[in-house]
Amino acid sequence: MAKKAGVSVATVSRVLNNLSVVKNTTRARVMKAATELKYHPNLHARSLARGSSRTLGIIVSNMDNPFFLDILRTLQSAAHARGYEVVVANTDYSPEQLLSSIRLIIDSHIPTVFYDVGSTAENITNVRVDYRKGMHRIVQYLHSIGHRRMAFVGHHSTLRPIDDRRQSFLESVREFGCEAVRTVAAEDGLDGGRHAAHELLNSPERPTAIVCVNDFMAAGVLRYLRERSIRVPQEISVTGFDNIRLAEFCSPSLTTVHIPRDRIGHIAFERLIPAETKSKANARELLIDPELVVRESTGPASN
Repeated sequence: MAKKAGVSVATVSRVLNNLSVVKNTTRARVMKAATELKYHPNLHARSLARGSSRTLGIIVSNMDNPFFLDILRTLQSAAHARGYEVVVANTDYSPEQLLSSIRLIIDSHIPTVFYDVGSTAENITNVRVDYRKGMHRIVQYLHSIGHRRMAFVGHHSTLRPIDDRRQSFLESVREFGCEAVRTVAAEDGLDGGRHAAHELLNSPERPTAIVCVNDFMAAGVLRYLRERSIRVPQEISVTGFDNIRLAEFCSPSLTTVHIPRDRIGHIAFERLIPAETKSKANARELLIDPELVVRESTGPASN
C-alpha cells in the first residue's frame, strides 16, 4: 500500500491510526490506495504491535430490543472517532451465555462499565437508572386522570432492573389507593407483549390501564388491542418505558418514560477509555433520573 500511495510505511501507519500529523492530501492518497487494494486492518495484529487493545466489548441481553441498539450505536460512534472497534455479544437473557461472554471478552484488570447490574469496584463503573421513580411517575399520572385498576406486563422477573419496575408499580398502586388487577410476565419482545395482553384481556376483571415494563412489549400490547378492536386510550390506556424511537411512531403514540440511551453510551465510552493522562478509571456509580413523556396512548379512565 505504501508503494502504491508513494509514501513510507510509517506514513501509512499514521494514517490508519488516525494521527493528525499527516497532511490531508497525503491522507487522501493513502486512503485511496487502501480502497483500491481492498485493504482491511487486522485489529488483533495492530493491538499486539501497540501492546494494548483497541477493541471494546459490549454484552447485550436482547439485540432485538431497539433500546440496546441505541446504546450500541452511540458507543460505536464514539469508539470509531477515537480509533477503536466494538465487538458485541448477545446473551438472550441466558445466564450460561452471559458467563461465556464475560470469560471471552472481560479481564479483571481492564475498565468495565455495568448498566444496572453489579456494584462499583476498582476500574468498574455502574450506570443505574432510577426505575422506581420512573414507574412511580407513571402510576401517579394514570391515577391523576382517573385510573384505579391497573395491570403490569413484564418479563424475566428475576432480573433486578425488571423486578424494580414491578415492585415500584405495586408499591405505587397501593400508595395511590388503586388496584393492581394483575401482573403478568412473558418473553421480552413484540410477541411477548401480545401474549401478555391476551392473558390480561381474558381474565375476569379488565384493567383500565396496562403498564408495560418497556416500549418493546408495549408495542405488542397495542397490536393485540388493535386486533381485538379495543380502542386506545378510549377503552384502555397503555404505557411503556424507555422512550425508544418506536414509541413515538406507534399508533397511537406511546406514553412512556425517557431513558437517555445516547448519554449512557457516551458515559460508557468515557469510563472505558479515560483521558490519556489517567492510568485507571476510579470506581463510580452514576444515577440517571428518568422523565415521563405523555403521548396519545393514555387518556381518562373509562367507566
